[in-house]
Amino acid sequence: MVKISGIQVKNLVKSFQKGTVQACKNVNLDIAEGELMVLLGPSGCGKTTTLRCIAGLESPDNDDAIWIKGRNVTRLPPKDRNLAFVFQDITLFPHLNVRKNISFGLDMRKTCSKEEIDRRVQEAARLLHLEELLDRKPNQLSGGQAQRVALGRAIVMEPDAFLMDEPLANLDAALRIEMRTEIKRIQRKLLTSTIFVTHDQEEALTLGDTIAVMKDGVVQQVGTPYQIYHQPANIFVGTFIGAPPINLFPCSIQSRGTEMIAISDLFYLPIPEAIAKNLSLGSQNLTLGIRPEFVTIGPKLENSFLARVTLIEPLGSRTLIFLEAKGREIRSVVQGEAPVAEGEAVHVTFQMERVFFFDSTGKRI
Repeated sequence: MVKISGIQVKNLVKSFQKGTVQACKNVNLDIAEGELMVLLGPSGCGKTTTLRCIAGLESPDNDDAIWIKGRNVTRLPPKDRNLAFVFQDITLFPHLNVRKNISFGLDMRKTCSKEEIDRRVQEAARLLHLEELLDRKPNQLSGGQAQRVALGRAIVMEPDAFLMDEPLANLDAALRIEMRTEIKRIQRKLLTSTIFVTHDQEEALTLGDTIAVMKDGVVQQVGTPYQIYHQPANIFVGTFIGAPPINLFPCSIQSRGTEMIAISDLFYLPIPEAIAKNLSLGSQNLTLGIRPEFVTIGPKLENSFLARVTLIEPLGSRTLIFLEAKGREIRSVVQGEAPVAEGEAVHVTFQMERVFFFDSTGKRI
């Protein structure tokens, strides 16, 4: 299937303080029409600056960085880009009712008839389950209802894309989950390109068709949620995504007959052929990574090693088990209740078909 570009970011560079602070360093993104892309990363990574450059609220250093539907809009003012921005703070006008808050952008644009404005407001209200609230003022709304109104104000503009800057950050946990589902449902109905900024990995994994992980102004990896989680491009992506985080162990590669073996002070592990073909014998300063759900606690096997249970954390349907072996902490996640007790000595086995190897620069091999 041919991918039709909705928004393209090409080699975006954005500096502050007379070029001494570079917030975005050659950022490249391609958001297809109807796609929901999540920009994910820690505070200060450049994700919001990237979004503001797309919106026209910040001016990139280069003149051809932002393209919308094949048109270079880098130097166009925000009003000429046909984009709708949903902010972290729910900015509703307290003196206007829900109906007038939703229609505010159309009222200011003055290009639609009153009948067309009413039609769009009613459609957005139906989509967001706000029909019964149209005559209420913002101080009569819950946090989730107020955020729906903010979304409605964006929807009625019928933009080429929605830009959302951590719109759920100020909601409580239950409302965040509810609104997360609501945003995805609405986006699927409207099929409007959407860029959603967050530092919350769970939001990113559940919402995004694709995820762009950023660090220090650089895009580390772009991929589907499955690719980002199961095929991380480097140690940063592997550790930033996943709760609890990935286990990491320094190791080297040696041979045992026809097999390749990963060796450290903890283990002596045969490497599956599908993974071994990408490795070199004698490699030093590698890092083996494995997610906690693929660390097995059970009977002694040929490739298992001994560890002691230091802490058990119930997570509802799962249990997180902390282990210690030769001064190293290991995390294992099991379904249901923990089969072991704190202080117990256990045998640990890695599901080797699920391991990653990273080189000395942190890049996945």
